[in-house]
Amino acid sequence: MPGDKLINIGFGNYVLAGRVVGIVNPSSSPMKRLREDARAEGRLIDATQGRKTRSILVTDSNHVLLSSIQPETIRQRFTQEEGE
Repeated sequence: MPGDKLINIGFGNYVLAGRVVGIVNPSSSPMKRLREDARAEGRLIDATQGRKTRSILVTDSNHVLLSSIQPETIRQRFTQEEGE
């Protein structure tokens, strides 16, 4: 897919910027429920390498990605990619 930008979500893991719908904090009850539902349905991708989950990314394909990077840091990476 030419023109699609990859965003580093930690530990050498990348996601296509155009596929991400939202980046959220995992501490609220609805986000915990989202994570468990995705795990049960096989839509969860854990990119934390065993570390604490600090952000949850939701894609347009309804997959849920866990990252150990703060949501603000990932947002800054999206902003940097848009500026280039």
